Amino acid sequence: MPEVIFNGPEGRLEGRYQPGKTPTAPMALILHPHPQFGGTMNNKVVYYLYQSFAKRGFATLRFNFRGVGRSQGEFDNGLGELSDAATALDWMQSFNPNASGCWIAGFSFGAWISMQLLMRRPEIQGFISVAPPANLYDFSFLAPCPSSGLILQGSIDDIVPPSASLKLAEKLKTQKAITIDYEIVEGGNHFFEGLLDEMNAEVDRYLDKRLG
Repeated sequence: MPEVIFNGPEGRLEGRYQPGKTPTAPMALILHPHPQFGGTMNNKVVYYLYQSFAKRGFATLRFNFRGVGRSQGEFDNGLGELSDAATALDWMQSFNPNASGCWIAGFSFGAWISMQLLMRRPEIQGFISVAPPANLYDFSFLAPCPSSGLILQGSIDDIVPPSASLKLAEKLKTQKAITIDYEIVEGGNHFFEGLLDEMNAEVDRYLDKRLG
């Protein structure tokens, strides 16, 4: 899990990168929660997501948005963070020109950013969105959502109520040509405290289904 530093729009960005097992391995980019509320790439949900892809042989990257950890710059209310994420994907692609696919995953604020990147990058073919904050941010840009994915939610989340993510999932499910899976982790709060293994099991089930 080597540390990496790469150039971002506002200076260096700090990450952890696991190279793919083969030259054609698919890629996965993992995005962390809100920087102003303690979100970093070392968040446990983010770490578990990272491991789920890395153990499958993906080239996998998680990184700190601008102003977090050793990443330079200042919080930019989402605009800059989206730019950071696009730069991170560019960096991965420079090392994986023959990648057989591309996935994105995000938790909370990171889920909002990841879904915006999904709209801008047609090479992204799958997503995992954990507790997408549809009650706090506008997700109407997903019109239409370009790829199938998983929305995962804790049943007692008091930051993103299940009703908000369910409404988002139901809206996306009306679109043709994609499939949206929506799963609830019973008893899970926003951070899935005490239930990270259960959360991870849902992610693994979904990836096994999609990747065969």
